[in-house]
Amino acid sequence: MKDAQNPVAYTLPPARGTDPPNAPGYIDFRSDTVTYPTMEMFQAMIHSSMGDDVYGEETDTIALEEQVAKLFGKEAGCFVLTGTMANQLAIRSHVAHPPASIIVDARCHVWAWEAGATSYHTGAQMVPVYLPAGSYLDADSVSPFIRDYSNYHIAPTKLICVENTLDGEVVPIANLQSLYNLSRASKPVIPIHLDGARLWNAHVATGVPLADYGKLVDSISVCFSKGLGTMMGSCVVGTKDFIDNVRRYRKIFGGGWRQSGPLAAAASYAIDHHLPLLKHEHALASYLGAELVSLGFSLTRRVDTNMVWIDLENSFKRLGVKSTAKDFQNKLWEEEKVKVGVDARGVARVIIHGQNHAGVQKIIRVLKSFS
Repeated sequence: MKDAQNPVAYTLPPARGTDPPNAPGYIDFRSDTVTYPTMEMFQAMIHSSMGDDVYGEETDTIALEEQVAKLFGKEAGCFVLTGTMANQLAIRSHVAHPPASIIVDARCHVWAWEAGATSYHTGAQMVPVYLPAGSYLDADSVSPFIRDYSNYHIAPTKLICVENTLDGEVVPIANLQSLYNLSRASKPVIPIHLDGARLWNAHVATGVPLADYGKLVDSISVCFSKGLGTMMGSCVVGTKDFIDNVRRYRKIFGGGWRQSGPLAAAASYAIDHHLPLLKHEHALASYLGAELVSLGFSLTRRVDTNMVWIDLENSFKRLGVKSTAKDFQNKLWEEEKVKVGVDARGVARVIIHGQNHAGVQKIIRVLKSFS
């Protein structure tokens, strides 16, 4: 159907599968990390291999690592517990020792949301680059921050970290190409790590092959527990020698695991069955964003994939509504049993995933009651 004031079509996407009997009794938009396995995914887990990954004998885990590495055109992969662990293992493997500096986008996860782990584990100085909305790291924005080995007073640049998607927005592959050209022209070459927790979404939104991203960076971390809907798990890919180092640091970090087969089977199932469905979440997010704009609400970021950022506080003021973002959050929960996150600025981050489709109209209904 189409709303009279909204040209974006609304269609409730198909269900990914059957919810387990112990699924939460509410709808959650706070993140796509709140997703849980379907009964079909549980069946894949039940029938997985049960080898020992520390011994290198876990066949489903090996198959997953090979599958992901091949998708990105890399030689090898390492399956790990979390996205933060994946990023930190990759960064630690790139940055062997200080002195070092690492250039990052100031909005990226490794700088803002990993508890200072990069400096803690590597001893490196993080160099955040602050860019305006809609702009992303490229050669022009990064080159002024590169430090070489000629000056003993500074920490030389040993790594560039990028993220895609970034707050739900797709970073153009042209930006990555310019960074790649800059990094290869540097002496010595500066490696690039891509935090691709939601790179699956960028791939689906743009049609850019995953291997094309792999060509432009030295390592990638990807997450299975966000839009793909597994309980946990991420994978780091790179050259064989690099992944050998990742495995060593995984052991040092306490991240070696034994019977990882069920989680690997869930991740492989998600790639095969849930990855093609991300387009439905993107369409639903686009519909929600357009509907809210038609109601007079402002969005703080583009809706490229599955995230909608609503500037509730300023929108309420502009609309003459004497309510707060917290009022909306509370009413949405009390009337509809829907959870949504609101930050200190009064901005709501709404993330569409495979298990909250039915809540989109509930958000619209509650916001209409304020407008």
